[in-house]
Amino acid sequence: MKTNPLILTLLCAACNMTVTEANESAPSNQATGQAARPAGDPYAFTVVPEPTGAPARVESVLQAQVALDRAGFSPGVLDGKEGMSFTTALRGFQEAKGLPTTGEYDEATAKALLGDRPQPATWLVKIPADFARGPFFAVPRELNDQAKLPALGYRNLLEKLAERFHTRPEALLALNPPNTKLGAGATIRVPAIANQPVARIEGDERGWGETLAGLGVAKEQPQADHIVVDKSDGVLRAYDAQNRLIAQFPATMGSQHDPLPIGTWEIKGLSRNPDFHYNPDLFWDASSTDQKAVLKPGPNGPVGVVWIDLSKPHYGIHGTPEPQTIGRTESHGCIRLTNWDAARLAQMVKSGVKAVFQP
Repeated sequence: MKTNPLILTLLCAACNMTVTEANESAPSNQATGQAARPAGDPYAFTVVPEPTGAPARVESVLQAQVALDRAGFSPGVLDGKEGMSFTTALRGFQEAKGLPTTGEYDEATAKALLGDRPQPATWLVKIPADFARGPFFAVPRELNDQAKLPALGYRNLLEKLAERFHTRPEALLALNPPNTKLGAGATIRVPAIANQPVARIEGDERGWGETLAGLGVAKEQPQADHIVVDKSDGVLRAYDAQNRLIAQFPATMGSQHDPLPIGTWEIKGLSRNPDFHYNPDLFWDASSTDQKAVLKPGPNGPVGVVWIDLSKPHYGIHGTPEPQTIGRTESHGCIRLTNWDAARLAQMVKSGVKAVFQP
């Protein structure tokens, strides 16, 4: 039985957008909080042709960000803005391609990055009905309250769309006209992150194939021989067996209270769509009233969609519910990536991969 659409209005400096969420009840995937997948692919967005006579859009920085993301040299959130993450991603790409590592978006870098037939920075897509359905969750701030939820899924359709297209809600607001309505069948402008099919993975009991598709991340990725977490540059780099740089992701790592554990460690295992076992004794800033709890999986959980366990006890590499904070805030010693970057890294590594943490 359908309910009346819930209208949620969000404001930003540039405009406002009306978000229509179809709050239909649907069976939930207990592991991920996503609606059970019907026949067909709920993650396949249809690209809509640009309106006839529409003016050409000049979005060179966003176009470069999208291309860097596609190449595995993530600038983090795709927002069309130049900044530290964009510059660092360019340096990583330049190093991998044997170009001068200037961090400048020069002609040689653009040619290597975009090729002869560059893809657009953005495109118009139609939102699939099953993608729009939810379910969505009111996620409380306190971890003990989060433990009461059946899953830590997305709060609303706008947030879900932002993660699917590797950006944040405010960036989607800026890309679209005021009062754009979001919902099943609606058309919205997004960064040009392509569809990925729902991967079939043997023994996948937690919906990892759907998680990858829902984040626009391909199952098949180049395999890393070792990774390096570089505190000075604020990035995680992946290398192949010939010590060639094959991917780079912006990261948040450590704090004054929980510094990054410098040294050589090893990946001990991966937990995709993990439960989070909260132990307040391990957190210096935990409330005295907090209790041990188990939080169900979901992209808005404390470790996002994946936990990559390290040989250093209580340390790991994981996702985050707040992608816009990567590289801009501190962590409890662990290495945090955006959910889409963490999911991609999870497809590149396995148990036994060496992890070097350097100052």
